[in-house]
Amino acid sequence: MTKLTQPINSAVAEMAADKLLNFQLMIRDIPGILRLTFGEPGFDVDDKIKQATIDAVNGNRSHYAESQGETDLRQEVVAYFNEKYHLNFKNEDNVIVTQGVSEAVNVVFQTLLNVNDGLLIPEPAYGPYFASLDLARGTRISIDTTPNDFKLTPEMVDKAIAEAKVPVKAILMNYPTNPTGVTYSREELEALAVTFKKHQLWVISDEIYSVLTYNKEHVSLAEIIPEQTIYINGLSKSHAMTGYRVGFILAQKEIIDEMQKVHGALVFALPTFVQDAALVALRDVLDAPVLMRDTYQHRRDNLLAQLQDLGFEVVEPEGAFYLFAKLPEDLGNDGDDFALALAQQGKVAVIPGSAFSHGDEPNPYIRISYAASDADLAEGMKRITKYIEKVRSSK
Repeated sequence: MTKLTQPINSAVAEMAADKLLNFQLMIRDIPGILRLTFGEPGFDVDDKIKQATIDAVNGNRSHYAESQGETDLRQEVVAYFNEKYHLNFKNEDNVIVTQGVSEAVNVVFQTLLNVNDGLLIPEPAYGPYFASLDLARGTRISIDTTPNDFKLTPEMVDKAIAEAKVPVKAILMNYPTNPTGVTYSREELEALAVTFKKHQLWVISDEIYSVLTYNKEHVSLAEIIPEQTIYINGLSKSHAMTGYRVGFILAQKEIIDEMQKVHGALVFALPTFVQDAALVALRDVLDAPVLMRDTYQHRRDNLLAQLQDLGFEVVEPEGAFYLFAKLPEDLGNDGDDFALALAQQGKVAVIPGSAFSHGDEPNPYIRISYAASDADLAEGMKRITKYIEKVRSSK
């Protein structure tokens, strides 16, 4: 192996490996495995969106786009989210079109955070947030929401800030939440907003699963506390456009102008034909999110009942398409061991709960995605049940 003549960036060298991706690699070559792991909608992109992409390519929409996003798309973004979530952004100057929410998160972190600035992260949380924070050289201040059925409270925020050893600059909110599916009522968000104002926190609100909220209205923090909120959303979950990589940042113009410097350096611009497809998605494909949401809710109800019958403890998801299930006591308290054994012996892949929190202590949770097809979910639960029955019969 060739020895490097100079060390690499210490922030990269010291980054922990992504636990979610690592687990996927560990089980990748298991023959016949059925995956209930992905945050990937099990639906095809609407034909209108496909045709818009084709038309754009045939129309030679293959040159550089506006770096911040095509003007007509940014105007549609403002109109769409203002109407859907009662927001009050003025115009296209309040938007950056990003390469998915992943880039949006990196842009926001790298714009807001100085070295060692504290970012509050309610956990469990989506694992790649942690890597993005490492790259921005910020400091993670974890808030364990497990004792409150995965919901953040003002008291938790006050306590975390009081105990922080670094200046606390911002809080990252994600709801409905990956991996728990938990979300918040207007009253809960208003109470949190009072605390965020008191501490003068930037509020980074990743609401990518907003359209997949069950039996209640989704309320955005950008409505309640607009002057401090940086709102993130996209089309991956609402329109099954994961491969198109379309995300949006909406915020006050002054901070958008600063974030555009970072976005321009990281990506410059999304492909024009992708932006044309995104415009059609927001303007002309309004029923797809509703149809997907209703399907997911039906799947949630079926899987929730089956998992509870097997002895799992599950807080009922109010959105997204995940079940974050605590192992029954007789199956141990280590989700990593259970998930690996289930993959190897039961031929079903789920994600260990440790992928969504810091620390090395055993984590008794697993995450199951019900974005898979009905057939795969039925077969997956059959295999899980068979595996657990085998484990229990051997004791």
